[in-house]
Amino acid sequence: MALTPMIGEGELRITDEIRSESPDTCSWLDGAIVFDHRRWSCRDAELTWTAPSHLIVLTHTGKTARTRISCSGELVYDGRDRPGALSFIPAGVERSGSYCEPDLVYSALWLDHARFGCERSAETLPILVNRADAVIAALLTALHNDVAFGSKPDTAYVEHLAAIAMHRIMALDGGKPRPSTHGALGKATLRRIEAYIEEHLGGEIRLSDLAAIADMEIDSFARRFRTATGMAPYAFVIARRIRRAEQLLADSDHELALIAARLGFSSQSHFTTAFKRERGMTPRAYRQQLFS
Repeated sequence: MALTPMIGEGELRITDEIRSESPDTCSWLDGAIVFDHRRWSCRDAELTWTAPSHLIVLTHTGKTARTRISCSGELVYDGRDRPGALSFIPAGVERSGSYCEPDLVYSALWLDHARFGCERSAETLPILVNRADAVIAALLTALHNDVAFGSKPDTAYVEHLAAIAMHRIMALDGGKPRPSTHGALGKATLRRIEAYIEEHLGGEIRLSDLAAIADMEIDSFARRFRTATGMAPYAFVIARRIRRAEQLLADSDHELALIAARLGFSSQSHFTTAFKRERGMTPRAYRQQLFS
């Protein structure tokens, strides 16, 4: 049996039937970021594959009896998969592998190389197989929890998550992360960013668009923004949406679903969760309190 990889070209050949559960998948920025979580189990498997996107894979649970991975014809790993194992394969690198008795639950994060190259060409990025990083593991686990419960995170949040993950990947390469010595955003730049956010509260606000306004790389912009405001960009956007929601709850009798849609939330449930997290009560309770 042969299967086609989710992104890229190649094939996966197995010698026994795959027993897998329905995957949790989600994408942002027209496929520039793709998240995929699934269980994969079979007797033996071989793959040959090349993708146009960077790939970060985290094994949550499960194991293999043996895993052999070669990249661009060079053996880079011979051992076993284990919980917590983290791998990174840059865009354009041919990966070949054999898996004996895999039974794995894993998350895969695919990132467009043009957006998430950390100012390095794909050819100079590290190849990491079955390493470990608690920060990336926590990020991907949290992302899966959101997706699994039907709450699609905001684009700005996922872009920031991806930028942090790539920053950590560079550190795992043995080098030091770029120093966090950047100052805050200038006041004029911050005013432009705030005006853009207010104007687009009802639509999708991308971290890459905010960074472009400041004429900065995504990770540099995110650090400077946090220094200036004390908040990550995605948290700032949520805070502004909640503040606007308070106005709408007080000044109109619109249904909560309509308010959620007007403020760019993916659903009424997403709106309710975010509002309760920020204000300690649901939007309905907030409205009732205003008019009681």
